[in-house]
Amino acid sequence: MNRPMKFLLKVIGVIAVVLAVLGAFLPLLPTTPFLLLASACFARSSVRAHNWLRTNPLFGKYLRDWEDGRGLPLRGKVVILLFMWGSMGYSFTRVAHIPALVALLAAIGLGVTVFLLRFVPTKR
Repeated sequence: MNRPMKFLLKVIGVIAVVLAVLGAFLPLLPTTPFLLLASACFARSSVRAHNWLRTNPLFGKYLRDWEDGRGLPLRGKVVILLFMWGSMGYSFTRVAHIPALVALLAAIGLGVTVFLLRFVPTKR
């Protein structure tokens, strides 16, 4: 891979990590997709950054389990869904006067829930 492409992937990876960390605290910003994006970018551009991400004490275990095809533990899925729907509920109250946004939020929440329960393996 050429240098400009590696640099671009590193930049995208760093931005994705920042967005993932912010997503842990902001209701409408997802964490997991940004972590997966960062991991994919770093895997192709920087072994050191990819290893840092996989060994990070905060989210490394979940990322390793995901990348290695082991899925998520049931407890993790429950926590994800509780936090997601809790923040979605708060968001619904803030945009209740805009029905299109309520519908969009509900569709996103349902999509994430179906994906998590149906397509992500449950780690035993």
